[in-house]
Amino acid sequence: MDSIPVLTIEDVANIDNVLQDYLQRAEADLIVVIDKGGNLIAQVGDLEVMDVTVIAALAAGSFAATKELARRIGEVEFNALYHQGNGSHIFMNSVDEDTIMITVFGSQTTVGLVRFYSASTASNLASLLAKMRTSSAPGFQFDLNDLSSNEGGFTERH
Repeated sequence: MDSIPVLTIEDVANIDNVLQDYLQRAEADLIVVIDKGGNLIAQVGDLEVMDVTVIAALAAGSFAATKELARRIGEVEFNALYHQGNGSHIFMNSVDEDTIMITVFGSQTTVGLVRFYSASTASNLASLLAKMRTSSAPGFQFDLNDLSSNEGGFTERH
């Protein structure tokens, strides 16, 4: 798993712009971007729809479990998951190897519209996150692989 990038104010603004555009185009209620561990990276939309922290943790687990089920039945490619409810629906898709985007939407839109716009949004986010991860700016980054070591998880970048 790659490191969680250090986000500058400019990075946050760039991510928010991409997500706001997607929110409007897909006519969604809430967009949440998390890492595979369920850690929140970004969120836009109606934050009163649900507890974002709980959704992030549950979505990460659900996505990982479904990906493993797909692998067990021979599906090599798995990148999206859709939960249809009576009033609200959730569409989750991969942004990159370590990042998941969660879209919450209601009956005012369709899963087709959400799926259509999520593809380009995920691609744009993946490019932004890749750029942030390889940034040559000095600072600190948090490497999730270091959580199990006794040395701590913060490393200095130069």
